[in-house]
Amino acid sequence: GPSGLAISAGLKRQGVPFVVLERANCIASLWKNHTYDRLKLHLPKQFCQLPYFPFPDNFPEYPTKVQFIDYLESYAKHFEITPRFNESVQSAKYDETCGLWQVKTISTSGSLNWGEVEYICRWLVVATGENAEKVVPEFEGLQDFGGSVMHACDYKS
Repeated sequence: GPSGLAISAGLKRQGVPFVVLERANCIASLWKNHTYDRLKLHLPKQFCQLPYFPFPDNFPEYPTKVQFIDYLESYAKHFEITPRFNESVQSAKYDETCGLWQVKTISTSGSLNWGEVEYICRWLVVATGENAEKVVPEFEGLQDFGGSVMHACDYKS
């Protein structure tokens, strides 16, 4: 997501080696897969651009979903950020004895399980995405409702 990309660009500019682990299969997966077609940014673009890379001048004040996805993909390309897609973090533990993090992941692609991977690193940045999981509340009377019920992330058009 945007936060992970921004941190990656900052690390890149400082010459710090890094690995981006992304459980989804693409850049901007929440924007691509869980937002409606006519969505636009709710803040003016100057408040939403990522560090060191402004929005193109020809973008409107409130970029569309497609423009924002293009911007994030361009950002990753510009800073040569290449996430390891389909890699889901299972655990992250800090070993005080050696002063390093041990991060365990499972690499998958669709229904295929490629296996476990372990990373050992000095620093760990976690950018989980604030809307990564759909939350469906339970409330009285829903089972008696005769109409269809849809979560906002499932609405497209």
